[in-house]
Amino acid sequence: MEYDVLVIGAGAAGLMTAIVAGGRGRRVLVVDHANRAGKKILMSGGGRCNFTNTATTPANFLSANPHFCKSALARYTPWDFIAMVDRHRIAWHEKSPGQLFCDESSKLIVRMLLDECAAAGVRVETNCGVSRLRATDGGFACDTPLGPVRAASLVIATGGLSIPSLGATGFGYEVAKQFGHAVLPLRAGLVPLTLSGKHQERFDGLAGVALPVEATVGDTSFRDALLITHRGVSGPSILQISSYWQPGADLRVNLLPDVDAAEALRQGQAERPAAELKTVLSSLLPRRLAERLCEIWLPNKPMRQYRAAELNDIGAQLADWPIVASGTEGYRTAEVTLGGVDTDEVSSSTMMSKRHPGLYFVGEVLDVTGHLGGYNFQWAWACGHAAGLAV
Repeated sequence: MEYDVLVIGAGAAGLMTAIVAGGRGRRVLVVDHANRAGKKILMSGGGRCNFTNTATTPANFLSANPHFCKSALARYTPWDFIAMVDRHRIAWHEKSPGQLFCDESSKLIVRMLLDECAAAGVRVETNCGVSRLRATDGGFACDTPLGPVRAASLVIATGGLSIPSLGATGFGYEVAKQFGHAVLPLRAGLVPLTLSGKHQERFDGLAGVALPVEATVGDTSFRDALLITHRGVSGPSILQISSYWQPGADLRVNLLPDVDAAEALRQGQAERPAAELKTVLSSLLPRRLAERLCEIWLPNKPMRQYRAAELNDIGAQLADWPIVASGTEGYRTAEVTLGGVDTDEVSSSTMMSKRHPGLYFVGEVLDVTGHLGGYNFQWAWACGHAAGLAV
């Protein structure tokens, strides 16, 4: 079978590449070894797909080359994708500032992409792995369950290692190396952190406790919810900061980001001098957490017994609480894979390899990783659009 474009991977970036290329009259085949297209789209956003973020800027992405994502993001904006969603009459809402979700189901986004593929004459085949991938005089060739396939352009849209239960593999990285590309170190991102030893024991029994915090590693901070789990900590603030955390890094959490902790304690002392610290803290923090803090870390006594300096010290501790993580939950639950194909060897305007003409990389396989909140989908649409115009 002869095609102009072979796209390996029927996820967000692969389908967008195919739609744009097909719309330009290219004969496009999309193959995926999974049993259905868009599996990560289907499970995203709790099944409602956080399909973009209207506040997307290059600053929302991590990469060894922070400039790489700028061209594609500028040429295909969140509003371009929203226009497609609206054209298909998919109802959506803004859950948090900038974060757009389907009102009903993420299935509608996958259906939209497949309908767009069909309208553009794109062939999409699932349960279709590839083997013996190789360069030829006219482009590329491989073997598939459908038979041998030849194509002038090859697009690697196979994603990263995150969530292997959905079919994630390292295939794209292997192809990159096969064609002489460097792959930057890989690790799990947007992932819960684990605690061990005494650090975990001290939080024993608090699973399910959630509170707003500001989590900080180095110069990077995120303000959102923290959730204590059976194995460690999670929640949006922790998922965000996990992309910046590495073993040994100093992770600090402001447990009361919306108030001056010391001032709140002084006010509690003035209003309730007979109440114990744990009681006053329970009005500021989840009760179970407040009590645990006073059991293990903070001296618990009636508020009238604290000197001003002690309250200032406790307030400072609450605003700069250390969390000693031992690791992450890994790719099993990670939403993204950090690292990937070195973008220095890929064109930022076309996504084509600088090493092998006709070879393209799009989506998560590249060393571009977005923050939590729809940014990774916007990168998929934008880089897929760029590649689709070029293949």
